[in-house]
Amino acid sequence: MRRGLATLTAAVLTAGSLTACGGDDAGDAPVPKIGVILPDSATSDRWETADRKFLESAFQKAGIQFDIQNAQGDKSAFQAIADQQITNGATVLMIANLDSGTGKAVLDKAKAEGVATIDYDRLTLGGSAEYYVSFDNTQVGKLQGDGLATCLTKLKAQKPIVAELHGSPTDNNATLFKEGYESVLNPLYANGTYVKGPDQAVPDWDSVQAGTLFEQMLTQSPKIGGVLAANDGIGNAVITVLKKNKLNGKVPVTGQDADVTGLQNILAGDQCMTVYKAIKTEASAAAELAISLAKGERKDVTGSVVDPQTQRKVPSVLLPPQAIFQADVKTVVDDGFVTRDELCTEVYADACKQFGIE
Repeated sequence: MRRGLATLTAAVLTAGSLTACGGDDAGDAPVPKIGVILPDSATSDRWETADRKFLESAFQKAGIQFDIQNAQGDKSAFQAIADQQITNGATVLMIANLDSGTGKAVLDKAKAEGVATIDYDRLTLGGSAEYYVSFDNTQVGKLQGDGLATCLTKLKAQKPIVAELHGSPTDNNATLFKEGYESVLNPLYANGTYVKGPDQAVPDWDSVQAGTLFEQMLTQSPKIGGVLAANDGIGNAVITVLKKNKLNGKVPVTGQDADVTGLQNILAGDQCMTVYKAIKTEASAAAELAISLAKGERKDVTGSVVDPQTQRKVPSVLLPPQAIFQADVKTVVDDGFVTRDELCTEVYADACKQFGIE
């Protein structure tokens, strides 16, 4: 069971008031309050194990009121949480949308109520957020494509069939990841180095559906030689199917998020690589902007992205991702993203020792 799921679901249902971490300002000015809506905890552990704790820490350190809730993949709950946070006096709303339609409705309502907004991790297409904080998601995809190529070269694969399992079609990040890895893979398909195999988007990043889709792919193309899986959850679903067919370790699989399962799969030799995104850095950058907006200030940022729907330039902070292979897993532990105790359970103890994780 994913950690804290029952508690989190209850939190969404009961939806308490904003957490007070500082006293009210004197006078009639609104008290700075920050509302944050996270998307779910099923598609990736990161939202609850990393983003929440790092955002909480930043807001507490600043002594500012905040309310962080998780919509648990429910679009109606997402909108209900936003309505409640606005009603409860949020002066800033930070969202990681479930899809651009839901996100845009929330951002537009916040704007109409005079609430400042930030897109966190995912850009809301057609939205009105004042800032966007994320990683260079096209670069994430390029690292995945390059990583798969590296692992296929190590295996001396001859014209391998490469299957692609993309992220959710409603997530703009998935579009950017695909743009990145296909910029690496498409030329290799074109020159005959690889054979383009089946490819499919995974609705809502759902790992159960990913497993079903990959089983169908493997039936269709039994000689699949490599899998571009868009994140570690999808990658683990693929590896589960490969294990059933005694193909794990023989077919390179990519990932992203550097979650515990993904890192363990890498240590075991079942997953080729993942992409580490330093969530603490992302959360700190977003919190800094949110705190500034809550205090009625506006910070300049050096980057921007163009919303492909509106052509609006959105002031942005885009952080660099990092490719993680077996020898790099230690860096994720050293960075505090996962702990040695979580990672190096009995099954993986020897591999941890081999790669210097002690």
